Amino acid sequence: MTAEEYKALSLREFDRAAAGYESGRAGVYELCKKDYPPILAELEKEPFRDLLDCGCGTGPILSLLSERYPDRRLTGIDFSEKMLEKARAKRLPNVTLVLGDCEALPFDGGSFDVVICSQSFHHYPNPQAFFAGVTRVLRPGGRLILRDMTLPGPLVSLANRVEIPLANRTGHGDVRIYTLRQVRALCEGAGLRPETVSRQGFCRLHCTARKPL
Repeated sequence: MTAEEYKALSLREFDRAAAGYESGRAGVYELCKKDYPPILAELEKEPFRDLLDCGCGTGPILSLLSERYPDRRLTGIDFSEKMLEKARAKRLPNVTLVLGDCEALPFDGGSFDVVICSQSFHHYPNPQAFFAGVTRVLRPGGRLILRDMTLPGPLVSLANRVEIPLANRTGHGDVRIYTLRQVRALCEGAGLRPETVSRQGFCRLHCTARKPL
């Protein structure tokens, strides 16, 4: 499929999922909740003022952050208007929500101290464009915290050749999952300095990377 076809498929997927994304009917999306505590733990390690959540969906992480950090400026971006409608309905006081593409971030350079991205990255057909955008919008010394899927090396190829095409046929817009080495290369290719690129458990990617001073 082309990049445009992947994006159209993802948009249809998440427009459909919006109504039940944070309910007991979330299905596979319920697994995303496991990534919230590691992100919160990373954010506690150093101060920040401005945060961007890429692929924020209905705002589950932003809800937690708004309560924990009421004095910070939080921004979420997602390309599903239906997802953002659910997020806006929460009326989170220190959160700005933006309709847009995470591969073409519509923000000025140096706008954020930290960018987070949880279980959205494997939907991006142009991953290097995402990383380049993150580098641009981060302030010097700012961090990327990325959680997604990964697998031991040989299984990544199998998943990309078999599992993801099957997911596409059932209406999911997954594009690709990456090895730890590939994620590290994407960071470095965008001028970010990888600090942690690891697999947690069997299939969770945990990546932190910093924009040099």
